[in-house]
Amino acid sequence: MRPESTNGTSGGRLTVPMAWLCAEYIADEMLRTGELVETGSLEYRAGRQTLALTVYLCDATEGLAGTTAVARIEEWLVLTSYGHPWQAWVEDRLAAREARLEQEPGGAADPDLALARAAWKWLRTTELLATDLGDGDLSRPPHGPGRPLYMTDMTGPFESGPPFETGVDESARIWTPAWRLGLPLSHLAIHLF
Repeated sequence: MRPESTNGTSGGRLTVPMAWLCAEYIADEMLRTGELVETGSLEYRAGRQTLALTVYLCDATEGLAGTTAVARIEEWLVLTSYGHPWQAWVEDRLAAREARLEQEPGGAADPDLALARAAWKWLRTTELLATDLGDGDLSRPPHGPGRPLYMTDMTGPFESGPPFETGVDESARIWTPAWRLGLPLSHLAIHLF
């Protein structure tokens, strides 16, 4: 592999996306240590991509030692906590990075940002069948993806379930964007790390 230039451009050589690769490594280590889901599963990938995106957008791929690491971990816990507007935060951060890149002379492509964008696209467009945690997303259609599925009667059509306010029914399954599953996995992995 040819080395990356230090002045921000590759000088015609291969540019290595080190910030994104470091963020993915950190996320992978945290998820593997937590042993929450099987490595290689879609759930694992959702957690890894969600956590890597969080780490990358926090500019936390350098200097993770000592008190800096503790401060970063606390920041990641807040960002991945229930109720935090993580989706809007990601979109704002990605847009800010793209705007900053466009203002730079030459407007060079950023391989880290390209990988982060690809991860975000995958997290938004891939839906996984997961337990309905009752997060109150009533904007989903009553039929198709996002509709609760009750696995108690597999012989007939699925019935719509009770409203979200009645509690969590662990047999209820819904199709949800991968990031919605990856977010609590990330949060738990950070706690267990």
